[in-house]
Amino acid sequence: HVQLVESGGGSVQAGGSLRLSCGSSSGHTGRMYCMAWFRLAPGKERGGVVALASDGSTWYADSVKGRFTISKDDLKDTLYLQMKSPKPEDTAMYYCAADFGTCGGSWYWPLLYNYWGQGTQVTVS
Repeated sequence: HVQLVESGGGSVQAGGSLRLSCGSSSGHTGRMYCMAWFRLAPGKERGGVVALASDGSTWYADSVKGRFTISKDDLKDTLYLQMKSPKPEDTAMYYCAADFGTCGGSWYWPLLYNYWGQGTQVTVS
């Protein structure tokens, strides 16, 4: 059973920085072919922020390119999202998602992922 747990959310000023973490149970991050961050803002649909494939390939939403960075530490069994220069429009609940299947052109499609965390709130002011 795969469990994902996000942490690191909170309030941050625009232009600051914040790092989100997503811990996985039982050493799963190293075996996940595709891991991603999604976000859900009030009045909007859940949207893909960034995805990371097991071969190191990454896909970023245009809105966060150059500001957010995804990384993974398999020894710590943790996925990260480094947020630099966040903007008020980045305010949302952020979710970690993962799957044993591949990423690719559909990385931003929530149905691609079978495993989800409970979310961590990020508020940018």
